[in-house]
Amino acid sequence: MRYYASPFGRIVLTDERLRHILKFHPDVTSCVRFFEETLETPEHMILSIHDPDAVICYCYLPRRKRFLAIVIKTGDHPFVITACLARKMKKSTL
Repeated sequence: MRYYASPFGRIVLTDERLRHILKFHPDVTSCVRFFEETLETPEHMILSIHDPDAVICYCYLPRRKRFLAIVIKTGDHPFVITACLARKMKKSTL
């Protein structure tokens, strides 16, 4: 289990969620080291259109020419839902 500081409080990344991310988004494997920076000081934050309690935190990775997008569930006990690399961000912002 990993813990990260964020504007939403301490965020948990469980071993199960990390395995899920790496299985379904293997290109994120080399980007796990950027999770702390992305969650602590996201460059952009977008509300999820599917879940009002979910936020997507973005950090641009210039060498990859992609955004690292980490979806977190906010609330009393925030946690990482998933993460992926994206060519562009979603439209709306917080």
